[in-house]
Amino acid sequence: MNKNIKLAVAGAVLALSATAANAGIIIPAGEWTLDIGGNVNTYATWTRSTGATNLLGHGGYMTTNKEALQGHTDARTQSNMTTGLLPNYLSVSGTTRQNDLDVSFTISINPGSSTGASGLQLSSNTGRFQENRQAFMTFGDKSWGSIKLGKDLGIFASDAILNDMTLLGVGSAAGGLAGNTTTLGRIGTGFVYADWKSQIAYTTPNFNGFQATAGLTQAWNAQSINTSSEDAASTGRAGAGFAYEGKASYSFAANDVTGKVWVSGLAQRFQHVGGTDYEDRVAYAGDIGANVNLAGFGLTGYYYSGQGIGQTVQFQGAFDSRGKMRDANGGYVQATYVLPTKTKVGLSWGQSTLEHTDASDNIGAKDIEDSMWAVGLYHPLTKHLNLVAEYTDTESDQAGGKGHGRTGSLGAILFF
Repeated sequence: MNKNIKLAVAGAVLALSATAANAGIIIPAGEWTLDIGGNVNTYATWTRSTGATNLLGHGGYMTTNKEALQGHTDARTQSNMTTGLLPNYLSVSGTTRQNDLDVSFTISINPGSSTGASGLQLSSNTGRFQENRQAFMTFGDKSWGSIKLGKDLGIFASDAILNDMTLLGVGSAAGGLAGNTTTLGRIGTGFVYADWKSQIAYTTPNFNGFQATAGLTQAWNAQSINTSSEDAASTGRAGAGFAYEGKASYSFAANDVTGKVWVSGLAQRFQHVGGTDYEDRVAYAGDIGANVNLAGFGLTGYYYSGQGIGQTVQFQGAFDSRGKMRDANGGYVQATYVLPTKTKVGLSWGQSTLEHTDASDNIGAKDIEDSMWAVGLYHPLTKHLNLVAEYTDTESDQAGGKGHGRTGSLGAILFF
């Protein structure tokens, strides 16, 4: 299994179940060792939405549900077959040792499982398309670290999603997002999406559990919130440079106690941020998280805060209509326990808040507060196959009103 799949699985396994594969299909090929790995997952989801359900994509994130976009406020139900928070993966990686360097590459494709979502025509449904989330190379040595060049999971907030228990399931499918390439999981209700970014990054060797990464990533433009009554109607161009991201973590084990503590951060400059104020802005954010595991119990806590980081997707809704950065913060807590049947039971709650600014008071704007409760059962049917059942209760409160969505899901995820 390639390096990033291992990371994703390791994070999910740490929070959920110790049954995923530790290696993919290994093929010796001359000086190279090829590794073919990935996962396949599919879930049946049932979502009942009430209120202003166009808000339930979290922070006004654009939904694909046509009725939701029309602003209906009556209760309605959707049933879909969909991929979960993890996309389907088919990944090929290769490793070799040459000139005292460990050299590797990874390329992946990520097709969706969906053929259509209820209320949608296939032609407008993104679930039938595929993504290409990874295409990167690394080189280095255990004595001095490694360098990565290419597209991979972003650095800031990456540990937040890798430790989210819904990584092996669906999480939130409210707002018509079931039927896309992936669902939202807890993205936007406890952390901002790390996403998949072009980058050049350096990672230190592992110093008895401590490790750090720092890198330059592709700068992104700011985007407006997709609700008509929201005050963050401006957009901003990325500055003439890159985003700066970094993280540091410490993993520990003492007797029967294992765990990890991490911090990460991001900064990016913006130019020409809309309204009448064209002064440059530097958006920034930082986070801290930890998990501890003992005798079948697991506990995870996470918190982030920043200015101009946006909501759900990085830099979405980051500025108000006059170009002023909006404060954002949030986090989640999560508890799990492994039953004697090896089934892992998980319960979590999280919230993300995007604050309005003084400049927007005159139009009656308010904070965006998105929250979600989640409960899940994750059962290892085999070493590679997990059965998953989840229930989530998602709520969005913002200037456009309140939206409420309850999602139940049943399915399975297979790693190879």
